[in-house]
Amino acid sequence: MKRSRELLSRFVAPLVAAALLLLAAGCADPAPAVPAAVPVVNAFGGTDRAWIEISIAMNEQVLPLLALVPTRSDEAALTKLSAEVQASATAELTTLRRLHEQAGLPAENPHEGMLMPGLVPTDAVTEAAALSGAPFDEAVREHLRSYLEQSARLAEGEQESGTDPETRDLATRTATARDTALRQLG
Repeated sequence: MKRSRELLSRFVAPLVAAALLLLAAGCADPAPAVPAAVPVVNAFGGTDRAWIEISIAMNEQVLPLLALVPTRSDEAALTKLSAEVQASATAELTTLRRLHEQAGLPAENPHEGMLMPGLVPTDAVTEAAALSGAPFDEAVREHLRSYLEQSARLAEGEQESGTDPETRDLATRTATARDTALRQLG
């Protein structure tokens, strides 16, 4: 049903609007008619939609790990970097959730909880929570590096193949933030 409405709004509505314009032009006075604005069709392509969903899942799944760092890490630099990544991921989530809604994506994220590069599994957070000091720092570095690298790769893919300007702009900012964080991670 939702797919039918999307097809209607994407293809049929502009055709109906064009037909009404032609009909109105034939019935109007001889003065040139000013064409009515054609409704803007949703600009989200497949790459945009996939990037939004995977980015939401990746950001949501890294946050619990980053929340552990201030009380378990021995490294001031890792604590500072984790706070910066946490702030960045949280801010991105606000925009990603809005874009998710605008794109008309389903409430359930198909990537949430999946085991794939860059997604921090729940059991990894549980294992890290049992650690402190150097072993904890090593575990965080491993998961954080995977998250940052995969997030940067996916953002670059969105920049290259995405169609929605706001989504591509967010991907540009995301790629820059991830590259900076990776340099800091060392």
